[in-house]
Amino acid sequence: MAALLMPRRNKGMRTRLGCLSHKSDSCSDFTAILPDKPNRALNNGVAAFRAFLKTEFSEENLEFWLACEEFKKTRSTAKLVTKAHRIFEEFVDVQAPREVNIDFQTREATRKNMQEPSLTCFDQAQGKVHSLMEKDSYPRFLRSKMYLDLLSQSQRRLS
Repeated sequence: MAALLMPRRNKGMRTRLGCLSHKSDSCSDFTAILPDKPNRALNNGVAAFRAFLKTEFSEENLEFWLACEEFKKTRSTAKLVTKAHRIFEEFVDVQAPREVNIDFQTREATRKNMQEPSLTCFDQAQGKVHSLMEKDSYPRFLRSKMYLDLLSQSQRRLS
């Protein structure tokens, strides 16, 4: 997504978006694409990636990753347990409605983490899903017509 919205005047956005397409010392996860303030162009990029994943029937990966990021902001212990079980049942458990593609060992480690949920209980699973998107679906997105059209529109607006 680094080239997704190549505004020359907003280097920070390019850096945040670069986290999706490159391993970077400055960012090791997708949190960099989540703006502190709403940013229409950035939101359009995430929405485009989500739409692309839907065409590949793998939008659950991004949804899980985003759910984990939101989960990490939980401060209430009671809410933490409830949210953890909801995320596990929706994305991690075998036959979950939006089951993510993770290996047996990661799924079982996450299941064990559910005995005493913490803010880090999904870290291993989230890392696997991030790696899958980074190495598989995101490079395809960058080559997709959907991305190229969005890039073209963004460049026209900046001209």
